[in-house]
Amino acid sequence: MLSKLSRRAQDDQGFTLIELLVVILIIGILAAVAIPTFLNQRGKAYDSNAQSMVKSMQIAEETYATSNNGTYTNSLTSLENIDPSIKDGSAATPNSPTGASSTGYTVSATALNTGDSFTIAENSGNATDSCSVGAGGGEPGACVGSNW
Repeated sequence: MLSKLSRRAQDDQGFTLIELLVVILIIGILAAVAIPTFLNQRGKAYDSNAQSMVKSMQIAEETYATSNNGTYTNSLTSLENIDPSIKDGSAATPNSPTGASSTGYTVSATALNTGDSFTIAENSGNATDSCSVGAGGGEPGACVGSNW
């Protein structure tokens, strides 16, 4: 039995070209399925960071208003001083607040990779969330239609 195994081991020279091509084909098919899924999740991660930044900006606006007799600001620098995490532009870019008045404001941020823009508009205590789809190279993110 041992001599039979020894003889068989000496006869095998390696893999045939067909076997190698089949393995490469299988790896290619698996990669074709996995890569788009990975890119989709990556786009959603960038959008999630932008959504988190907008929520942080909303909280910073409310904190500013509490400290300034209910008056909102339209300065991004003021918000960044209240919450330094807003300065982190590695995955999203904060936009300067707009529409600041005694009753409301609008804050927004844009995800870097997808280009999706997320907005919170506050008016007399009513907050409205909206988003706009960007042209970020076709990576789908978290903005579907105009909701998030």
